[in-house]
Amino acid sequence: MKFVYCFASILLFTSCWPTSVSLVDSGSMPPEWKTFTLKTLELEAPNAPNNLASVLSENIKDGIQNNTRLLLNPKNGEGEILIEGKITNYTAVPIAIQQGDEAAKNRLTITANFTIFIKKPKEDKMALTSSQFIDFDPVTTDFTSNEISLYEEINKKIVQDVINKLLSNW
Repeated sequence: MKFVYCFASILLFTSCWPTSVSLVDSGSMPPEWKTFTLKTLELEAPNAPNNLASVLSENIKDGIQNNTRLLLNPKNGEGEILIEGKITNYTAVPIAIQQGDEAAKNRLTITANFTIFIKKPKEDKMALTSSQFIDFDPVTTDFTSNEISLYEEINKKIVQDVINKLLSNW
């Protein structure tokens, strides 16, 4: 009887054993993808800081290069992947009202729409809308002096959304 349990255990463990082990995550990106191009994002959100589009564009370039195997192709539109986008929403609104009609919490929200054009292995197009937010206490956090650090936190989340879209293709 012990022999049967040992044999069943060995069979079970060997069937779950990985077929390959690697420290490099290739994701689901096709091997034909080597380079990408990102057009500087357009700024269509009326209340957004003027530099938000260029800052987010640079963050996306750095994020893709640091977290994937894709390299930046400086020639506009020459990479296997072309990313275009626009920032469509930038709002800071109260989300929790306390006694005396004062805000207990505020929320900064940034929305960006992306179109990702794929040239290889076959032509394709993906769309992505990333809407991210951060909550802050208006009493302890002065929005004007902390606006840059707040939108940089949101930018990190938007960059991660773009990378996830490239790696997952869903």
